[in-house]
Amino acid sequence: MTAAAMITADWVRMMADYNAEMNRRLYAAAARLTEAERRHDRGAFWRSIHGTLSHLVWADRIWMARFAGWPRPEQSIAESVAMAEAFADLTAARVTVDADLALWAATLDTAALAGDLQWFSGAAGRKLTAQRALLVSHMFNHQTHHRGQAHAMLTAAGASTGDTDLFLVVG
Repeated sequence: MTAAAMITADWVRMMADYNAEMNRRLYAAAARLTEAERRHDRGAFWRSIHGTLSHLVWADRIWMARFAGWPRPEQSIAESVAMAEAFADLTAARVTVDADLALWAATLDTAALAGDLQWFSGAAGRKLTAQRALLVSHMFNHQTHHRGQAHAMLTAAGASTGDTDLFLVVG
């Protein structure tokens, strides 16, 4: 079975809703911490809560530049931890990205998810081609992966996000 057969426009809309709600919960939990707690190096891939959340804003923007022509982030992947220095600016960027992702998802149909996408991957250092539906799935999987890291760091810092299970968050 191909990714295009499994990933539907309805699935993308559900994941955009889940993504936005989980981001609201993570940012609310992170807002209860001090700036120093958010920036503390906790040994995660993107080091801190702030760095991980910043990387996620960057990653959504880079993927949406490929999928929908959004402006590409000016920062490289290595610089993605500094998309926004101030937490308030990072929060505002996240809210905008989530709203724009939902608007994009609302326009999708089967044809929009069909076919391949070709792009230059800075991470891989070369041009790549993959099924568009698979890449859309990857974008949401990437969010879930790093959000899980942020959730673990928030939990260790004493902050709570509430339930994170998809079936409990998206009715």
